[in-house]
Amino acid sequence: MTDSATRRPAEPAIDPDGFESADESGPDGFDHDDPQPEWSPEDDWTDEALSLLRTMRAPHRRKRAGQIGFAVYCTLLILVVWGVTPSFGLLLQSSMGADYTGSGPALLAALPSGIAAAALATILFAARDGLWRGPVVPPRATADWLLPHPVEPRRVLRPWFWLSCALAAAPGIVVAAGAMVTLALTARTGLPAAFGWCVLGGVCLPLLAACAGLAVELNDRVAAQVRRFTPVLTVAVLLLVAQSVLAAQGHRIPWLERAELWSGPWGWAGLAALAPTPAAQPGAWPAAVLLLLVTAACVVLADRACGRIPPSRLRERARTAAGVLAALRTVELRAAKLAVTSASPGAGPRRVRLPAPRAGWLVVPWRDALALLRSPARLGRSVLLAIPATLCAVLAHSATGAASWAGTAVALVFGYLSVAQLLEPARVETDDIRRASWSPYPFSELMLRHTILPAALGVGAGLVGAAGAALAGFGGAQVWLAAAAVPAMVAAGLVNTCRGVIRKDLMYRPSQTPGGGAGPFLFAVWYAAGPLAAVAVLIVPFTKALTGGTASATLTAVAWSVALTAVLLWWARERAADMTTGSRSGRAN
Repeated sequence: MTDSATRRPAEPAIDPDGFESADESGPDGFDHDDPQPEWSPEDDWTDEALSLLRTMRAPHRRKRAGQIGFAVYCTLLILVVWGVTPSFGLLLQSSMGADYTGSGPALLAALPSGIAAAALATILFAARDGLWRGPVVPPRATADWLLPHPVEPRRVLRPWFWLSCALAAAPGIVVAAGAMVTLALTARTGLPAAFGWCVLGGVCLPLLAACAGLAVELNDRVAAQVRRFTPVLTVAVLLLVAQSVLAAQGHRIPWLERAELWSGPWGWAGLAALAPTPAAQPGAWPAAVLLLLVTAACVVLADRACGRIPPSRLRERARTAAGVLAALRTVELRAAKLAVTSASPGAGPRRVRLPAPRAGWLVVPWRDALALLRSPARLGRSVLLAIPATLCAVLAHSATGAASWAGTAVALVFGYLSVAQLLEPARVETDDIRRASWSPYPFSELMLRHTILPAALGVGAGLVGAAGAALAGFGGAQVWLAAAAVPAMVAAGLVNTCRGVIRKDLMYRPSQTPGGGAGPFLFAVWYAAGPLAAVAVLIVPFTKALTGGTASATLTAVAWSVALTAVLLWWARERAADMTTGSRSGRAN
């Protein structure tokens, strides 16, 4: 390599007419479609570029270090207040004779499939994240201006990969510390042994997840496979969660648990976590060695592959990440979701046709049905979210006291999330109300008509499930509560859909409490007003119906749901009318 003083960047290409070939370049002068040119060793300016950047960033480094230090301080303060102090108190009480081992057997029974579910969900989440962002996302300035120059991409991108690995491993260490305290209290394991075995999975699994995200970011075929198998893996995670709940209740399947523990890294971490406990299974040391070797190999391969990401992909992802971050800072959650969805498109809408309806009132449900059939992923998400709602309702039915109330609340929340997946056509209308110009109905009535299909599908599915449970002899009158809750949850979703312009002014209200301003709380209440109202009203009658099981309690819950549905639909109609009024006044101004 020549001396740095004699290095020169490659000359621009000259066409036969004598002009520089910049016609097909982007607005910044670089070709955003073609891969990065192959620079020769004599053209390498990596050391000089990085040295110049360090010099130019020096004045801002102290400010940046202060911001990072403050974030670390706040994080540590939260962990000490909400984690270390209560854990120390519990361990002190345990040393003084308090007994927390009553729930130990159920916890140990739930760990094999529970850890496999959490690990598989972590890897799946990282892989899905790689569809639009990934672990290697440099800032826009680096992607737009530094990488097109004669620098070595791997040296520029490696720090961002290792930063993502560190950020992924930090929560794993915190989870391992929590698992250490839990096992010490419930299974009487030693603190060092419990932490050492648990931190193995707490660090290795996030690193494997980061490597999976990089593989998706690097290879289009891997990304296509992730999109294809996401529903299957999601079902697998839910089945593992269901198996964990059943195992905690005493319904274990030992041969299936052994197969899951040896099925891959997600199971090896479970074998390691069980090693210091009375429920240890053979093969903990081989599983730990396998987990370490696989993680080390994946990290080394990922480190070497950082520089092979196409520059155009890095630029696109840097823009998407910046847009999502800007939307989150302004609390535009819908805009952030749309940015992520547009950055990771699937195979495209399906060309499905339905015969046109003869009745005019069926036009809106017909359009909603077409939209649902052309993007069946929403229907799949709705079904998947209905599974934890059902499991939580079952737990609430068999529990007593606060556990039954908590189970009912969580079941209602998941039920709302399930039916909310079917209201996407209504949300599309409210993204820009000018899209509703096709409709002969007023905007408020159009929004109400968007509830017909979700309510019909939800009530129909609930009735079929309740009839099947009743014929099989499971449960009593409370099996009909699922169908009774659907209309209220659909109406709650419509209230949220018609919320209108984001009320960011609520975030900046003056201080109203001794602990600070209540602005974020007020904003959260306004943002989730529909489901909050539905859960707050239905939790009492539905809990009594689930725990009591009498026909009168079930009828009372159904009556409350019907009354709440009428109120929420009126509220949604008023909100929709306010949206059109505000739009007209804005155009007039």
